[in-house]
Amino acid sequence: MAAPSPLSALPTDIRTIISINTSADAVPFRACTAYTHRTWARTFSSLPELFIQPHTLPEVEKAVTLARQCRRRLVTVGSGHSPSDMTCTSSWMLNLDRFDRVLALDPATGLCTVEAGIRLHQLTAALDAAGLALPSLGSIDEQSIAGAIATGTHGSSLQHGLISECIVALKVTMADGKTRACSPEERPELFRAALLSVGALGVVTEVTLRAVPAFSLAWSQAIDSDARLFEGWDGVLWKQAEFVRVWWFPYMRRAVVWKADKVPKEDIEAGRVRHSQPGTSFQDSKLGYVVYQNLLALARWFPRMTPWIEWFVFGLNYGFRNGESTRVSGCQESYKAFLLNCLYSQFVNEWAIPLHKGPEALQRLGAWLNRLQPGDAGYVDHRIPFSAEGLWVHSPVEVRVSDTTVNSSAAKGNRPYLDITPDDGPALYLNATMYRPYYRDPTHEATERYYRAFEWLMRDLGGRPHWAKTFTVTPNEFATWYGDDWREFCKVRDEADPEGMFVGPWHRRYLLGEGAEGKTERLALEEVGFVHEKAKGGGICVFGKQNSVVPA
Repeated sequence: MAAPSPLSALPTDIRTIISINTSADAVPFRACTAYTHRTWARTFSSLPELFIQPHTLPEVEKAVTLARQCRRRLVTVGSGHSPSDMTCTSSWMLNLDRFDRVLALDPATGLCTVEAGIRLHQLTAALDAAGLALPSLGSIDEQSIAGAIATGTHGSSLQHGLISECIVALKVTMADGKTRACSPEERPELFRAALLSVGALGVVTEVTLRAVPAFSLAWSQAIDSDARLFEGWDGVLWKQAEFVRVWWFPYMRRAVVWKADKVPKEDIEAGRVRHSQPGTSFQDSKLGYVVYQNLLALARWFPRMTPWIEWFVFGLNYGFRNGESTRVSGCQESYKAFLLNCLYSQFVNEWAIPLHKGPEALQRLGAWLNRLQPGDAGYVDHRIPFSAEGLWVHSPVEVRVSDTTVNSSAAKGNRPYLDITPDDGPALYLNATMYRPYYRDPTHEATERYYRAFEWLMRDLGGRPHWAKTFTVTPNEFATWYGDDWREFCKVRDEADPEGMFVGPWHRRYLLGEGAEGKTERLALEEVGFVHEKAKGGGICVFGKQNSVVPA
């Protein structure tokens, strides 16, 4: 963070409250004005009134206390990897990047306690040095541990559920400025709500997790037609290795299947298996990165080129020959093997549906995107009530799995109330990506129509959206889907933060909804009235309405 700028831009009453409280004790209040917050993809940006970066727990508690006294909303942010406006605010922003220490680490038990701002790449490095690893990871490691669990981050394996499965205890600083511990045994309702809180509950400040012995992954990547993918869906595809993920290319009707199994550390140390780094693919090379981005940028003006571009880049990456082939393989430490190059700024719309509905979902989506007619190869009745004429979308659709039930998360008391995965079996995650070359949106109409159709199909198949991604769902829909779990989460949230210090327009749209008879029942500290304006450099700049100061 840059050197704190003077707080003279703040209203006089705010400055007075801060001055009185900061002079009363020795706890620093590290804050500055004139800070611009941007999401990783630069889809949204906002100008918080105050940017706060605490280094210690007393500083976190002080920031929360001051926000309450100054009648301000407080939003906690890490990497901002969500492409939505969830982390945007014109009120106060709390960043935990300097609150990132490892507090305790026991190699014998695997128990590790960390401050919640630690990024995943920092955590995995500390664990690896102690001979430990996280059981599973997502495709990136830039998020903070608190952000990863707060939005339901997952990997891709039938033997694992959410990343939060390994969490055994949390500490949360509540709206009253006091920090409380929670676990399956201590305040279990708070624990289940805090495991996937979407920032609406308080500030998660400390995370205790159980790591596993360090392991490497021997992996390989194969390419084949999607018809072969569907044939082996239930019996082979997802059971062929501990970790499996798929990238599906609808215009080519091809799929890339990545599979990986654990290699014990003793096999690596004894030399029976050696680490090997894969070669750089075309897309990951400097040339490929620039070529693909420029082609995507060109397609903003000539959308009909999109299928050709996707075919061309796919061929340079994986080969132009049809049929089955294995292109690359390797053996890497787990925390390296899981990672994926996200390439460019992007919109992402991801939903979880029951695993067995995967072939139907992809076949129907493929038939719609390719505008197939009866008699065409691969035709199915997609029943999507929107036209795909003139619509061209980006590839691939990322396809992953998890199973919350396999490790009995519910029985262990660490299944979040807002877990999007099915209650009775494995989940299939479908991730529809639209790139933003050079931070410029593809045509608005194309993205909007694609996502409208994609979400219609996901609803039709019993899906639920990933909390960190782009979606359009009403609180009433969520309440219907989650039932008692939804009501329990809202009850815990209301008790933890009755004035809405951690509530903003995103939460109003998706969590709280409207009041009786369509009237909006605002909470005392809730931030209201986001205004979205197109930014000159791409993306949307968000402006909100501040709460007024009242005597504390």
